[in-house]
Amino acid sequence: MAFRICVVCSGNICRSPMAETVLRARLAEQGLAEEFTVDSAGTGGWHVGEPADPRAVAALAAAGYRVGAHDHAARRFARDWFDRYDLVVAMDRGHERELRRLAPTARDAAKVVLLRDHDPDADDQDVPDPYYGDDEGFHACLRIIESGVDGMLGVVVTRS
Repeated sequence: MAFRICVVCSGNICRSPMAETVLRARLAEQGLAEEFTVDSAGTGGWHVGEPADPRAVAALAAAGYRVGAHDHAARRFARDWFDRYDLVVAMDRGHERELRRLAPTARDAAKVVLLRDHDPDADDQDVPDPYYGDDEGFHACLRIIESGVDGMLGVVVTRS
């Protein structure tokens, strides 16, 4: 059975779809794609059903990731989803707090980790939200996500 990961941000149209794409790509590069299932969701429901932000898609494409504008539909993380996932990766401390508050058990709360906790280059635990900024903010956010995923990958593979 595959190890199941859900990456979570606010609305599931910027950071978490980018992190989902990067994590899938890194796992595929290591020949581990079949051993993992990677999804994403948001803590809020205001973008449910919407595709990824076009600026996120453009940043991913510019960095060489294969992604289409309609490959994603935003979802909201629900309390009963903790049964579906082995690891829930939060993009910032606010998401981490919200997810742990939502967790039905202490065991479920322990599934929640911050993406940047294992990033040796992190000067902050939060992946900044690029939504209200310009295109460069999405490229900068992607670089932070890539570094976070690379730092977290060994932990994910060991934990599975």
